Amino acid sequence: MLRNKPCCCTQGITRPSLQPLRAAPRFRHIYAANARPVTRCTAHVNSASAVETLASVSETQVQESIQVLRKTRLITAVKTPYREDGKFDLRAYDAHIQRQIDHGVEGVIVGGTTGEGQLMSWDEHIMLIAHTVNTFGRHLQVIGNTGSNSTREALHATEQGFAVGMDAALQINPYYGKTSLDGLIAHFSAVLNEGPTIVYNVPSRTGQDVPDHVVQRLSCHANWLGVKECTGNNRIQNYADQGIMCWSGNDDEAHDSRHDHGGQGVISVTSNVIPGLFSNMMERPDPEMNQRLQPLMAWLFCEPNPVAVNTAMAMCGLVKPVFRLPYVPLSRDKREEGAKLLQEVIDFIPGCEEVRVLKDEDFVIVRTS
Repeated sequence: MLRNKPCCCTQGITRPSLQPLRAAPRFRHIYAANARPVTRCTAHVNSASAVETLASVSETQVQESIQVLRKTRLITAVKTPYREDGKFDLRAYDAHIQRQIDHGVEGVIVGGTTGEGQLMSWDEHIMLIAHTVNTFGRHLQVIGNTGSNSTREALHATEQGFAVGMDAALQINPYYGKTSLDGLIAHFSAVLNEGPTIVYNVPSRTGQDVPDHVVQRLSCHANWLGVKECTGNNRIQNYADQGIMCWSGNDDEAHDSRHDHGGQGVISVTSNVIPGLFSNMMERPDPEMNQRLQPLMAWLFCEPNPVAVNTAMAMCGLVKPVFRLPYVPLSRDKREEGAKLLQEVIDFIPGCEEVRVLKDEDFVIVRTS
């Protein structure tokens, strides 16, 4: 049954949302022409016609749009570059996203852990999602990391993300202030009602696993896309056997997950640096390349992500060497180690002309922005 909620543009128009398991996702390619986000309502449209227009989106259209997302194999958890003043470097960001598109990346996570969404204000976060949709939405899937350990905050951010045109949301289970298993189901059910959702299971960061039976129950929701699973390929295989879609959250296991364990693909950190190689490995088996890249992938996770990938992209000249605290660059010894590994694949790092170790004083550490 439809309920009316105030429209986010404050034009006095209402829009429908649906009760659990019946929510209609607000896709930009259904509601907005030319894959642009809807940012304003038409001033001379009445409430009834607006509700009728939104409600006319057929279930067939919704399911077709979800199927596009479910075919996506390589999703990059994209890095957010900064200027020396700590603000977003949108010029570097746009160049980075374009390189991703040019080398086979099909989707991006905006403001994830790698993109340092945890260091952004929500204003920054939603702005970056909107910018990505508006600039690149015709060419790849835009997935906003709008999860939170507060259900209220996750709902608000997710609603805003869909309002500016994102294709799907990435949702984490409540961290630090952990909840019960019933609470997990209630939390995820609430955010699933907002639109297409990938659930993110990374117990090493949240301190709590999302158990199989919770995933199985959530997978019945109409807006369920799948799970980004970081606990290993045995679990991905178990889900695949049940028809539950998974993207590996572990770069070093992603090749085998895709080709040997029924995984759909990967949500990758390493593809920030070598997108084309990862795209190739998701398309077809290449165990030799996978083995060759293991040392680089191990180095990229030698410290908690995103420390190493931030350092690597600065060393490759792809972003300015600017860090927002609490992140700081890798030590000189680690940079020298990484430079050798990056040099081995320099021909596959788009936009990189040389790999530099950089001096400690080359890095800018930003405390406020």
